[in-house]
Formats: sequence, structure tokens, C-alpha cells
Amino acid sequence: MRVYPTRVAGHLALAGMLAVATGVVARQAAVVAWGGALLLGLAIAHAVSRVSVARIRAAGFEMLWRAEPRHRRVARGDSLTIEAEVRNRDNRASRFVELRPIHSPYLQVELGPTDGEVPAGGRLNVVVTVTALRTGRHGLHGLSLEVRGSPGLFEVPLTFANAFGVDVLPRPFGTVLRSARGGRSRMAADAGRPGPLSGDGYELRELRDHQPGDPFKRIAWKASARRGALLVRDYEREERDVVWLVLDASVELWAGEPGQAPLDVGIDEVAAVAQRHLAQGDRVGLAILSARVLAWRAPDRGPAHLAELLDTLAHATATVDADRSDLDEADVAARVIEHMRPLDPASARRIRSRDVDRIARRADRLRARAPLPTSEPFAPSSRERALRRYLDAFGVHSPPRLEPERAKTDAQIASALSRLCSERPRPTIVYVWSSPADPVTRPEIKQALLRVPRRRVELRWVSMTHERSIPHQGTALAPAVGFAVTMRAQAAEARGERALRQIGVRVQHIHPRIHPFERLEPRSLDAASVDATRVE
Repeated sequence: MRVYPTRVAGHLALAGMLAVATGVVARQAAVVAWGGALLLGLAIAHAVSRVSVARIRAAGFEMLWRAEPRHRRVARGDSLTIEAEVRNRDNRASRFVELRPIHSPYLQVELGPTDGEVPAGGRLNVVVTVTALRTGRHGLHGLSLEVRGSPGLFEVPLTFANAFGVDVLPRPFGTVLRSARGGRSRMAADAGRPGPLSGDGYELRELRDHQPGDPFKRIAWKASARRGALLVRDYEREERDVVWLVLDASVELWAGEPGQAPLDVGIDEVAAVAQRHLAQGDRVGLAILSARVLAWRAPDRGPAHLAELLDTLAHATATVDADRSDLDEADVAARVIEHMRPLDPASARRIRSRDVDRIARRADRLRARAPLPTSEPFAPSSRERALRRYLDAFGVHSPPRLEPERAKTDAQIASALSRLCSERPRPTIVYVWSSPADPVTRPEIKQALLRVPRRRVELRWVSMTHERSIPHQGTALAPAVGFAVTMRAQAAEARGERALRQIGVRVQHIHPRIHPFERLEPRSLDAASVDATRVE
């Protein structure tokens, strides 16, 4: 147990040492005795603090989450309030300071109170507010505080290892949670290109004579009065589209501030477009691509399919896989054992970070206590898969790989576009989220786009830009550097979009352009914002 002095204790210790040194130099026994007594008193206070905190821990000083189950689902950008309580089973009150959370860097956490006293045999309620910055599985690993033992001159740091999982889904998940459930289905055909058919719809087809069986709500009363005969409004309805959403999930698109990276914005846009088309009754498929195919979901419709698409967007793009993570097997083992020690000291005892096999076996046993559901990360060996499963189940942070994947991802996008041409049911609209394809640097994308039959498939390219992720604050030169980088990115984007339009690809911007010096705040993207899409 480590004991640290407070600022007052440090000043007293310094005063005691100076008094002893001054008394020795001046040959004043009284001054030496005064300084020695001060240092002796601090030593006694140190021992008393150690004993009192050890007693509190032995009696039972713990933290519990009041929420069950120990995981929540929340939309990115939304806040979540969780209640915890600190219990003190000792017969003496316990004072603490600097109560702070231990959490994933992709969560913004605030709590209160940060200092106070837990009464003897009582409990203290702590309100924890969590704001999700990035999709995926993230962990709130526990709380840490400094306990002040009697007489309050020394502090003992304690950590409560009690994991709580936060499953962060794209922003449109918030509108799904708040929307009403139930009601009869109004969906029509399963497949086919839109075409005018007589029936319930929004576009007026014609005014025709009333026929037996026509509902009275369709009678055009003013036109019938002028004509002197009953006329009925006949509307057009459309067959439903088969929509494919292709997302470029290259690991370098995670670069930038959490919540503002191109892939953060792209995931929300894909989810919003999927929600809009599913609300219209269209069938929607999803392809997430990087150096390999991360996910391929066949077209379907309905609320259950929307939930599956949101879940896939949140988890298939994560960086826990071996080919997308900056951690190799040794780094993952070290991070697992570091997380395991406060959670279960008995399991982590006498294990070194190089004992990867033992760490993997014990990690599999401890995974039963994880708050988040188990997934199957990609890894070359079963041992490494077990370690990465542990990270994912507890929401431990795994940083993205630094090496870019652009060439491999472009090959996967070209292959996916060729595959979609032979898919059944045949797609009618294909969205592609990626950086604008410059034919000079990305010729395989241009060739793949030219091979798509335009009479049957409408191609829509949604540009993923780095404007939001470029920092403009920090040092004195940051605004100028950020402005220059932004101008260069916009020039490359304009060049790529011009090349796309020249080959007949429709370019869309679902989010508005942001001025480089304007503060970038996260905003919600739902179906309403997608309806206001600006098409160039």
C-alpha cells in the first residue's frame, strides 16, 4: 500500500528537515529537538494513516453500480447518466478527495461529488454522466480516489475495479429509440426500379370518372362541381428501390479528434441514409470495406434489419482486430494483464507480461465477468483472438493502426462494385462513401465505376472529407497550418469530384461544408438532415 503526503505534510517535513539542519549548524539543541519532534510526528501520522486505511479496506470499502445490467446502449453524441455508490462498512467515517473515473478515451465522463466523506457503515451516491464520442464498445472501468487517513496529512490511492460497458451506436439510433413503435406496414414491392403505378401515393396521376368501389376520400369535390359529374383523384405510387451502401472504412480515416474523424461522420451518414430508405420501404444492403471485407449484409427491410445495420456499423469498423490495431500480440497481452490486476489480483498474481499463454487462459476465464457481449475479433492465432476478445468484452481501448490501407481498400471497393452488378435482387441505387476518387492516384476505382451499368444502377458518391478532423487550435501557428492543410484537402476533393462527374457519377454532400476557422461542434444527423442533401 503506497502512502503519499499531502501538501501540508510536505511543507511540515521540509520545515522539520530545515530546523534540524539549522540546529546542527547553530549548535542549538532545542531547535534540533523541535525539528526532530516534527519529523517524528509525521512518521507517526504516516503509520497511523496506513493502519487506518488498511482497516477501512479490511472492513469493506467498495464501489457498486446501481444500474442493472452493467451495460447500456447509447447513440453517439448523446449523454448517459449512471448512478454508483461508495460503501463504507467500517465503524469510522472515511474521507476522500479527487474521485475520478477510469474510462476509455472515446468516452467523456463527469461525476460528482469529487470529494467528501463516506459515513461509518453508510454509503455515498455518485452520479456519473457519460457522453459517447465514438461508436463501438467502450468501457467505464471503475473509479479511483485518494483516501485521507487520520489525522489527514497523508493520502492513500485506491482503485475500485468494477467494469461498466457502454455500447455506442450511430447517431440515428437516438431517433430510433425515441420513435413510436407499432402500426400497420405500408410497404409495397420488394424490388425493382422506381416506376409510376396507380395506387396510394403522393403524386397526382390524373382526374378520372368515379367508378364503383372508389373511396369517397378520393373524390375531387370542387372539380366534380365544375364538371357536373363525380371525379376521383388518382395518385401514383412507386416500386421500392434496392439500395446498397458501400462504406470505405480504411483505418487511416479514424485520424483526427474523436467524434470529428472522417469515419465518425461517415458512419452517421450511412446510418441516416439507411434509416431514410428503410422508412420508405426500400430494401437496404450494407458493405463495409477496408483491406478486407469487414461486413456484407444482404438487402432487407424492416426495423429488425435497421437494428442489424446500426450494430454492424458500430462494431465492424472497430480497431480491435489484429490488422486494424496498433497493438501487436505482446502489447495486447501487456494491456490485458494490466487491466486484470485490479479486477482480480489472484488471477494476475505471479504472471509476467511475456507469459502470453497463461494470460490468454486466465483472460478466457475472467471474460465471464465482462459487461459487454462477446465478439470474435480477427487475429492470426487462437491465443491472440482470446486476448482481443478480452479487450472487446471489457471495452479496453485499442488504438488504430498507423499504416494506411488505401491501395488495398481501393481494390476491395472495385471488387465490391463488380460483385454488386451480379447480386440478386439487382440493385437500383448504390451509394459509395469514400474520399473523392482522383483518377491519377486511384485508377482502379475509375475503371470499376465505368463497368457499372448506368441504365439499371444509379451511382451516388458521398465524399468523406478531413475538414472536421483538422485541428485549428493549440499553438500560435495552428490556425495558419490548419488553414493550409484544409485548403489542400479541399483542392484534392474538388479535383476528385470533378473527375467523378465527368464519368457520370452523381456526387452528394450530406453534411455542410465548414469554414476552416469555425468551431466544429458535433451535430445530430438524422433523416431530416439527409432529406436536405445538397447535390452538385
